[in-house]
Amino acid sequence: MTGRSPKLVDRFSFSERVVHWVVAITFCYAALTGLAMWSQKLWWLASVFGGGTVVRQFHPWGALLFVFALGVMLARWARQMKIDADDRVWLGQMRKYMTNDETGMSQAGRFNAGQKMMFWSQAVLAVLLLVSGVILWFPEVMPRTFRLAAVLIHPLAAIGAIAFIILHIYMGAAAVPGSMGAMIRGRVTTGWAKAHHGRWYRETQSRQ
Repeated sequence: MTGRSPKLVDRFSFSERVVHWVVAITFCYAALTGLAMWSQKLWWLASVFGGGTVVRQFHPWGALLFVFALGVMLARWARQMKIDADDRVWLGQMRKYMTNDETGMSQAGRFNAGQKMMFWSQAVLAVLLLVSGVILWFPEVMPRTFRLAAVLIHPLAAIGAIAFIILHIYMGAAAVPGSMGAMIRGRVTTGWAKAHHGRWYRETQSRQ
């Protein structure tokens, strides 16, 4: 005799998941090809993506696709990413979340304050990467001051974006089990929803 299967709750729609994974894949492509061109020690990455000529040619286009997909995500989720009073309380308790101990924490909505801050940080970094990347893409028509600034800003923004993505992957795959599955299958158990996004769970149930 087997136990009853846990009740599931819809968390992400199919289109939301498609946009998320397009953002993830194009970011990884842009980041890895960019790292290959940034450091000789990482030049071996270029061979993984077709060689130096291919990487130099397609890195900017992959980056543009990433920015476009991120823009679509921004348009869809911007209203849900506003930081409210409950989020500020949550931020004061973030250490508990980082250790996967959410007992007594302020209950999060569909996205918690950490996810919201990461979302907006990535949006700002994407703008910096886009502007500095265009300058580096067409250096012959750009003023020298712009070129010098882009040489500094582009790698710094890239390092910041990569660091945030590493943290995002860690939180989704290890620190908060079930988060990665939610973005793959689109559904979570009611227990997971109540534990990690209690306010969102109550709101979804009240609408039914």
